[in-house]
Order: sequence, then structure tokens, then C-alpha cells
Amino acid sequence: MSIAPRRIQKPKKRATQRRRGNTRSDNRRDELLAAAARLFSKNGFEATSMRDIANEVGMLAGSMYYHFPAKDDLIVAAHAEGVQELLRAMDTALEGVVGGWERLEAVCVTHLENLLGGSDIAGVVAVDFSQLPEELRARLIEQRDEYEGRLAQLIDALELREGVDRRLVRLSLLGSLNWTPNWFRAEGQSPAAIARHFVALLRDGVC
Repeated sequence: MSIAPRRIQKPKKRATQRRRGNTRSDNRRDELLAAAARLFSKNGFEATSMRDIANEVGMLAGSMYYHFPAKDDLIVAAHAEGVQELLRAMDTALEGVVGGWERLEAVCVTHLENLLGGSDIAGVVAVDFSQLPEELRARLIEQRDEYEGRLAQLIDALELREGVDRRLVRLSLLGSLNWTPNWFRAEGQSPAAIARHFVALLRDGVC
């Protein structure tokens, strides 16, 4: 009895092509998020159009809607990734650091370094969203809760003068850090030096 020769199956191209297509799609999505974050930081959310973002990456405006149906979706996605970047940076900054004020300073330094010299995505966290619709603003505030909660824990661990409102300490410090991109000049003090100065001023005022 003759044995039929074994058929060698050719690799399926469809799965490979699909993976390549997904990779290209993911890359375009990342490009759109970075461009949106950059323009939101530079021009503000309201003044930035979907067409502006598409032009920034050399894409037809209509093609953007495959990735993000609306500008709200872009800001929510970019902001979420920005918060995650800051959380990862916080974890790295705190490794091996002891002492309450030293830990707070380490986080403030990495926060400002990421806002001023990190990725475009990180910078979107400092954009002023006060004029956004209430529902959209609430979604962004919710995204920040984990980061601000961890910052609150660092401040709670400090020995402060009796009667000091720790919530106001946190809000004041974050406000100072997040406003810095509006006046920062590269030829001046470094982000790290500015952050340390903020912490020193805070320490002088609450201890």
C-alpha cells in the first residue's frame, strides 16, 4: 500500500497580516494620542480641533474617527495614559528613599521632570480643564484620584505643625507643580531645582 506524501501546510498569512495590521493601528493610535496631548498642552482643549490633530500626524481628519470617535475620547485616553506614566515614575522615584520629606521631594522632582521634559502624554495631566463640560471634567478628575491619593499618603506621613490642613497642602503643592509649564524657561533653573524649591518653601511654612 502506497503512502500518500504528507502535505506541508503553508503558514497562514491572514493571522500574520492581521497582527501587522493591528500593530500599525496601535502605532497610529499612539501617534494620535501624543499629538493630541501636545496640542492640548500648547493651545488648550477647546482651541484644538480634530483636524488640527490629524494634520499634526499627517492623517486625513476622517480617518481619525476609526481610532477616536470624538475629541472627548482623545482627551480621556491621553489623560489616562499620562496619569499612568506619572504613577510609574513615582514608583521608580521612591525606590530606596527613606524619610517623609525626602520621599515627597523625590516625587515632586520626578513629577516636574515628567511634565517639562518627559513625553507629550505626561504633560497633558497639567492642562487646565476648568472650562470643560462638567461630565468630562469629572471623568478626568476620577482618573487622577489614584495619583493624588498616593501623594496624600506621602503628606499624611509628614510631621506638620498642629492645625495645618493637609488637603490644602496637597492642593497647593500640586497647583504649583502643574502651573510651572506656563512660565518655565529652559535657560533658567532645572525642573529638579524648581521642585526642590517648592518643597523647601512648603516645609518652611508648615513645620
